[in-house]
Amino acid sequence: MALAHLPASKHAALTESLDGIWTVKGDLKMPMLMPMRISRTMTVVRRADGELVVFNSMRLSAQGLAQLATLGPVKHVVRLGGFHGRDDAFFKEHFGATVYALPGMEYRRGIGKKLGDIYFEPDVRLSSAADLPLTNATLHVIESSNPPEGIVIAPLHGGVAFASDALQHTPAPDEFHSLVARVMMKRMGFMKPHAVGAGWLQFAKPRAADVRKLSELSFEHLFSGHGDPVIGNASMKYQPALAGELKGCHA
Repeated sequence: MALAHLPASKHAALTESLDGIWTVKGDLKMPMLMPMRISRTMTVVRRADGELVVFNSMRLSAQGLAQLATLGPVKHVVRLGGFHGRDDAFFKEHFGATVYALPGMEYRRGIGKKLGDIYFEPDVRLSSAADLPLTNATLHVIESSNPPEGIVIAPLHGGVAFASDALQHTPAPDEFHSLVARVMMKRMGFMKPHAVGAGWLQFAKPRAADVRKLSELSFEHLFSGHGDPVIGNASMKYQPALAGELKGCHA
């Protein structure tokens, strides 16, 4: 029985940021009393065998899906953020992709107290780096984050990190932030370069010590679920944010 998928996001074109790695920005309607749309980012990686791996999946328009198809077959979808994953089931049904998710990540409609029943189960629960669809990649899990959150580092281009909400790079609002979002998110501390995700800290409430351990990771580039890619010297650019105040964390 086919699932009732959420509609496609309004989005830009896929852009190649590094050889074999593409990003696409789109919008996300937030379930709030005041209508608000924020920006989100999907990353696509082409493996040596030509298969595509998707991080932070986002349902695309027919035109976007056609462009995606020119890059190769979508075979793997990796969910690293507990607040992401709403379009994973679409990729499973549309492409027949294998879906990977951390233990504890659930697929439910709604948010907060309005969460519905589980409607979808991932194919693979990520228990170690061996489960990842990228060769010789490493998996770092922020254990105290609720819902779960992870970061993958692959030995591509000197080291590429894939994140969801924990590490972001949104120096300014883009065309996919509504006016309300531009005002509210700036006040809440979202619009910052090389930042720890303010919303993630507030709602997932990880331990500060676990977040600061991210400073021990080394990677040259970073692709996140929100904002722009960070190309070059990426892990060093996050050191000030990881050493600074982490509002919302547990001690």
